Amino acid sequence: MADQIQHLHLPVRGLNLHVAQAGKDELGTVVFLHGFPEIWYSWRHQMLAAAAAGYRAIAPDCRGYGLSGQPPEEEEATWDDLVADVLAILDALAVPRAFLVGKDFGAMPAYDFALRHPERTRGVACLGIPFSPVPAAFDAMPEGFYVLRWREPGRAEADFGRHDVRRVVRTIYILFSGADIPIAKEGQEIMDLADLSTPLPPWFSDEDLDAYASLYKNSGFRFPLQMPYRAIHRRPNLMDARFEVPVLMVVGEKDYAFKFPGFEEAVRGGAMERFAPELEVAYLPEGSHFAQEQLPEQVNRLLLGFFQAHLDPVAAT
Repeated sequence: MADQIQHLHLPVRGLNLHVAQAGKDELGTVVFLHGFPEIWYSWRHQMLAAAAAGYRAIAPDCRGYGLSGQPPEEEEATWDDLVADVLAILDALAVPRAFLVGKDFGAMPAYDFALRHPERTRGVACLGIPFSPVPAAFDAMPEGFYVLRWREPGRAEADFGRHDVRRVVRTIYILFSGADIPIAKEGQEIMDLADLSTPLPPWFSDEDLDAYASLYKNSGFRFPLQMPYRAIHRRPNLMDARFEVPVLMVVGEKDYAFKFPGFEEAVRGGAMERFAPELEVAYLPEGSHFAQEQLPEQVNRLLLGFFQAHLDPVAAT
């Protein structure tokens, strides 16, 4: 894999953003946007598949993550920054239009970009997180719900600080790969919900964990806790949103996030269709929160089929 993926740093809006890329852009460009606790590396299977199919695959480390630069500590994390970063990356690489693929919180800037810049977007595909016109509301969730815990300033920092980075990433990957929402009991912290005797998911190797740990050792968790957890409530209201491009939603039916309030209704109940008239939904019965790593062949087949169906006429010939 190492010889097929190139790495570069782009000066983007005052920061140096790390971008991994592969492929020749024979059919177009695909931009992959990661979530947490992920990084560019979480798209490795999709990047190689897209490149082999004739696309240029681009996977940045979000600002403040991995090998990308850190925003100043006093600077508030905003969703607008993530959208502006994607636009700046496309401009820097002279990409006129691209497919966007988002996962976890990376789905939000993918949706936002498609809404704000339809002329630069060929289509948007997202894994696990449906489009919502209003900020997610978690007030009805138990106090030990991990999102509520991590949005408290200092709480996750103290919890994570009891362990090395590798242990933190390992624990979160184990928890997030399950079908149940991670919720701590009274007197517990989130890192207490798994220990070293809990095995890694079978599709996630020690070498994969080492790759993630090395990247998070570089960036730390300061900004990842700001974005997304302490910025979720600042999502804009988009009740008048209407996608002008095709949208693919890939749902792992064993993804714990599918149990979040309103998520299933948005997908199965048709709420998302009101905003995305060209919506396609694909279900993965065994898919977890990390379906792109757990079931790469299935996810690749869905994504490549979506890209092929929505190629520009010139590229399709």
